[in-house]
Amino acid sequence: MEALKGIRVLDMTHVQAGPTCSQLLAWMGADVIKFEPPHGDATRGQLRDVPNADSLYFTMLNCNKRSITVNMKSAEGKQVFVDLVKKCDIVMENFGPGVLDRLGFTWEKIHEINPKIVMGSIKGFGSSGPYADFKAYENVAQAMGGAMSTTGLPDGPPFVTGAQIGDSGTGLHLAIGLLAALHQANRTGQGQYVEVAMMDGVMNLCRVKFRDHQRLARQALSEYSVPTYQGMGDVPRAGNDSGGGQLGNAIHCKPHGANDWLYIVVQEAVWEALANRIGPEIGMPGLATDPKFHTIGERRKNQPLMWTLINKFAEKYTKREFMEILNPINVPCGPIMSTEDLATDEHVKGREMWVELDHPQRGKWWNVGMPIKLSASPARIERSPTLGEHTDEVLRSVLGYDEARIASMKQAGAFSNPPKTPKKAA
Repeated sequence: MEALKGIRVLDMTHVQAGPTCSQLLAWMGADVIKFEPPHGDATRGQLRDVPNADSLYFTMLNCNKRSITVNMKSAEGKQVFVDLVKKCDIVMENFGPGVLDRLGFTWEKIHEINPKIVMGSIKGFGSSGPYADFKAYENVAQAMGGAMSTTGLPDGPPFVTGAQIGDSGTGLHLAIGLLAALHQANRTGQGQYVEVAMMDGVMNLCRVKFRDHQRLARQALSEYSVPTYQGMGDVPRAGNDSGGGQLGNAIHCKPHGANDWLYIVVQEAVWEALANRIGPEIGMPGLATDPKFHTIGERRKNQPLMWTLINKFAEKYTKREFMEILNPINVPCGPIMSTEDLATDEHVKGREMWVELDHPQRGKWWNVGMPIKLSASPARIERSPTLGEHTDEVLRSVLGYDEARIASMKQAGAFSNPPKTPKKAA
């Protein structure tokens, strides 16, 4: 049995943050009804790679959902929305500030329609505070949540991360909040409003940087390879430093291409074995007992030299060969995996994290799989819906509308944009 079977979600979200959340809920068995305007989610046509087909941007974030198109500017469309709110456990939105309010559906109104419903809302900066009306974007959230200031090389510009921590990270936070609120609603009979701001989510994912920010008030950070000092304030950019109690960095391997790197962590417990293995090949048989590296404190002080020596050893090996050397001596390490590496990796496919699907418009394509593995209810991944594919089905099976009513509402424009009237000649 699917974990969320019987839970119905009215998903008004679009682009990435909200659909990330609702797709996870759908993969866990919730009936997610994607409630779209007649022109559809904007990402259906963004970055399109197959003519007249939904883009990968859309298909990769909207699997296992049913699509219904509704014109919320019509009275009939608003009635469909009201009827669906009565039948759903969760309603989700990530519109700009005030959009739903202007349509006449504040949280208070939605709660009045269905007191048990849980409402999830994603905003760039939340609904309160001086930033509440600012527009957000993935990289804007990374900038304002603390991620960019701490990412990059010490003397270079701040960098965004390839992981979508502003959008998809916020969606993950919302999923947790919705499930918690749903659990409470099942106990009390009362739903609640769940809000996640993108900026807040990024801050939460930068927690260790705020740890170091407070440590800097009292001491230098000895694990950083760049200089730090008590009271310096800003946590510095430190390249590929691990930033934790153990030293870590990316080591360039042969043939020294863009992704020929192995990330290794030099734990205190493995230093002797590591030094004994690499020392003789780089002309330093006594490396393990060299006073510059013998203790963790000395290795921290002499990090640049330590990494130089390890890089010298790595010149003879590919990243996979170096990993095969380090694994038997228990040195934590992992090759830098490119998107091509991951798309062809046996481990990834075995974990069902790269899944092939078929779509009526675009044919065969691949999606990232479900990262949460439930032993009694494994995810079954199905393709994304075409625009409005399930409109009639939802109206009949969920709302109980008969064919005459559906036809009448279609005639009234409840599910489509009104035809454009030609401009009169001057």
